[in-house]
Amino acid sequence: MSSHGGQSLPNSERNPGVPLQVEWFDQIAVNTPAAERRAATLTTRRTVKKEWQAAWLVNAVRCMDLTTLAGDDTEDRVRRLCAKAARPLADHIMAGLGLDRLTTGAICVYPTMVAAAVKALRGTGIPVASVATGFPAGLMPLDLRLAEIRYAVDQGADEIDIVITRAHVLDANWSALYDEVAAMREASGAAHMKAILATGDLRTLRNVYKASMVAMQAGADFIKTSTGKEGVNATLPVSLVMVRALRDYGTRTGFRIGFKPAGGMKTAKDALAWQILMKEELGNPWLRPDLFRLGASSMLADIERQLDHHVTGRYAASFRHALA
Repeated sequence: MSSHGGQSLPNSERNPGVPLQVEWFDQIAVNTPAAERRAATLTTRRTVKKEWQAAWLVNAVRCMDLTTLAGDDTEDRVRRLCAKAARPLADHIMAGLGLDRLTTGAICVYPTMVAAAVKALRGTGIPVASVATGFPAGLMPLDLRLAEIRYAVDQGADEIDIVITRAHVLDANWSALYDEVAAMREASGAAHMKAILATGDLRTLRNVYKASMVAMQAGADFIKTSTGKEGVNATLPVSLVMVRALRDYGTRTGFRIGFKPAGGMKTAKDALAWQILMKEELGNPWLRPDLFRLGASSMLADIERQLDHHVTGRYAASFRHALA
């Protein structure tokens, strides 16, 4: 049992969702300047150095969804990514840190690449996540979006990253959003479902809070900021509002919801900033891969470079590290 924000969350079972409760969020007000100030001070009030920083960076790797979502993806590329997920750091860095084994939190691919990823990761214990529901725009008929979820699950996906219809949020059509996400959760079956809110398209932080709450009420296991394809992806103020919504939902229901920022995060410094956010707002339980994922791939190369410096005392050229 752990506590956060003064509230205990005794239940670590999967979120079953609740009937739509508009009164939980309808009158919510978000002070945007205050949220931006809070986000800006997160990394100035808490700094981590030397071996502490190395430990936080290793944890970022452990919580990373190593991702390839490109139009030119091939099975060979997916196999290379899976090999990197199983051995994310060079051997001399692992030895220097005293680590025997480290893997990323998951691999994230398109549905047609799930089977190749499952095969490549067999025996590693690394889950395969698949985007679905007409990613990234989600502008497909609902029956086709649900069929895509079922296809990915049939291919062996352990996690499904769905996208919501942004228009439902912009029109404040909460029942339509709820019904859509609930149907997607049902189609996901035993696979855990991450609801991508595409926050860069939602216009206001109030909309971000409301969409977060509806997705959780409809049974989302995780809420995720972005597809990585919007003009604006993960930002700290948006993430702050989402984790506050997550905390409020936990207080009301006793269920823990995971959080995944994605897109726009490229550096080891970013990895530290989002972990500091989780620790400050939610506490240590949300620094584990069952409740926190970083949707990034280019970030891994910089983390590896920083850890190489920690171990050897010098920076290696970036070409010396296998690309994620």
